Amino acid sequence: MRRMMTFLAVIAACASLLAVFTAHRASSRVADIEAAYPPKGQFVEVDGVRLHVIVEGTGPDLVLIHGAGGNAQDFTHDLVPRLADRYRVFAVDRPGLGHSDRARPGLNAAFHRDAETPMEQARLLAAATRKLGAEQPLVLGHSYGASVAMAWALEEPASGIVILSGASMPWPGPLRPYYRIFGSALGSAIGAPLVTAFVGEERVRAALEGVFAPAPVDPDYFVAAAVPLAVRTDTFRANARQVKSLRPNLVEMSARYPDMTLPVEILHGTEDTTVRTEIHAEPLAATLPNATLTILDGLGHAPHNVAPEPVIAAIDRLAARAGLR
Repeated sequence: MRRMMTFLAVIAACASLLAVFTAHRASSRVADIEAAYPPKGQFVEVDGVRLHVIVEGTGPDLVLIHGAGGNAQDFTHDLVPRLADRYRVFAVDRPGLGHSDRARPGLNAAFHRDAETPMEQARLLAAATRKLGAEQPLVLGHSYGASVAMAWALEEPASGIVILSGASMPWPGPLRPYYRIFGSALGSAIGAPLVTAFVGEERVRAALEGVFAPAPVDPDYFVAAAVPLAVRTDTFRANARQVKSLRPNLVEMSARYPDMTLPVEILHGTEDTTVRTEIHAEPLAATLPNATLTILDGLGHAPHNVAPEPVIAAIDRLAARAGLR
């Protein structure tokens, strides 16, 4: 019995040392990442929440909402410079990601399971961009950001919506184990600092390949899009919890889609294995009364970074349909 107690005490001591080492390493890495990738835009406060927004260009207002694990620089890398000659573009960091705060106090607590809903995110982002002068913008949402764009269309003033490779409809079956594990209270509490401390650049770059596939990853993208911001402990937790809690929100939201009268452009790649065309884009197009669906042959989950021309064409079509061009 004494040997067992001694053994357990040794195990507990080792676990404690590992936790201290992990916390220190994670904290140091977060500091390094934030020093390397500072904010590029301005901060707008809404109800005590600081939201990071990058504004470029002149013309009709266009808000760009990034996907899971991303940030506003996913768009400023290539798409925004192509649009800034004829749109005033607002590239936003969603709450909890990039350089934006969480929507509510306590959401970053280690064992917390709650997350911002798409509706909550849309309200904050609409208020932030409205403070900067965007009263009734066009809104583009990519991937997870599509759910926020749809929430915006349901609740906030908008002239039209672009859904790009969007998670917009409830999907059948469970989430991938990755999000079920890291989105849980225990998984995010223990896993997030481990990811921050020990997941290296090579693993992060490898994950990008699946997003861009079948196209190669732009060699400049990793730095230009500030990708390492996603592996900070608080950001990793926010992202995992938001994705894990998304489906019930889409169930509620999708019941209201048939009543939407805004013009909508939907674009989706045939080779997108992250968000499936037949589960999201096609049913969404059939549900909305004023939607146009464009299938992008041979493209994966990041058309705006691989082949931006059809994305820009869809934005221009939407602007014309909304009477802004």
